[in-house]
Amino acid sequence: MEEKNKNVEDTQQEEVKKEHRPFKRFIAIGIGAVIAIAGGYIIHDALVYQTTDDAYVETTTVQVAPRVNGQIIESYVTDNQKVKEGDLVAKIDPADYEIALAQAEAKYEKTLLNQKNAKANFKAMQTNINVAKKDLERYQNLYAQGAVSKQTLDAAQAKYDTAQANLTQSEEALLSQGGNKVADADLKEIKAQRDKAKLNLSYTNIYAPQTGTVSSRRVEKGMYVNVGTPLFVIVPENVWVVANYKENQLRKMKLGQELDIKIDTYPDHVFKGKIDSIQRASGAKSSLFPPENAVGSFVKIVQRIPVKIVFTEKIDPNVYNIVPGMSVVPKVKVK
Repeated sequence: MEEKNKNVEDTQQEEVKKEHRPFKRFIAIGIGAVIAIAGGYIIHDALVYQTTDDAYVETTTVQVAPRVNGQIIESYVTDNQKVKEGDLVAKIDPADYEIALAQAEAKYEKTLLNQKNAKANFKAMQTNINVAKKDLERYQNLYAQGAVSKQTLDAAQAKYDTAQANLTQSEEALLSQGGNKVADADLKEIKAQRDKAKLNLSYTNIYAPQTGTVSSRRVEKGMYVNVGTPLFVIVPENVWVVANYKENQLRKMKLGQELDIKIDTYPDHVFKGKIDSIQRASGAKSSLFPPENAVGSFVKIVQRIPVKIVFTEKIDPNVYNIVPGMSVVPKVKVK
């Protein structure tokens, strides 16, 4: 009896297995089809498109630094503040530079006045010598005619001699104040010192060199700064993408080719761009210490070539805040 029941159970199990075999076969076929389709798509995508995940957003930042030493008396910007080119962003105490300019201007004005006085004095001495010469000639004629005494003639001669000496002295003074190359060079140097003092005073006002966003701010009111001290960085709104493609991916890439750009920060949006330029050297070759292969052993490494990609669509920064350093995946169609 037990053996008969066992045979019945085996028969039932065998019938269940037969019923599930078509279903399992269908699942296996479905999975195989999905794998085949996915594989075909991957192969097609690899043949038609070139992409890389070694890409990032790039821009050219500008470091703002003072051109004169001094204490910061005003700082007009905060972190991540937007500024326009020419905006006043910080101010250095101008007191010392105002004094230096006043001294330089006084020295320059004094030199100009001395030159003016020397020229006027020389002109007056020329007039005096002309008058004294005419008087001497007239008295010499009168003395020859016996119309004047020897004493009168001597007085006219003494007056002429004095006028001649004064003219010589005024001419020397004029030459010392600007009538020769040395004096002219001195005047130019004094004028340059005045202009330099005026320029230094203007440098106490620090202006934004370009439009952008303030970043890496290190300046505070009351700080003493030296020439070249980094105050902050301005990051412009104009950005692009640098994509490091493998050298064997560049064969069919051309300037101007359009492509899709996906940014990790905004995965649901595809940005449009084009190839702007391709670097004429690999990233390794352009590094500070390029590799040298003059050794006994050599391992070939696929090089990566930086490709500059620019956005072709207008991007609203209030909607998409694309900043340098963001990871990017560009995809260019080559077939």
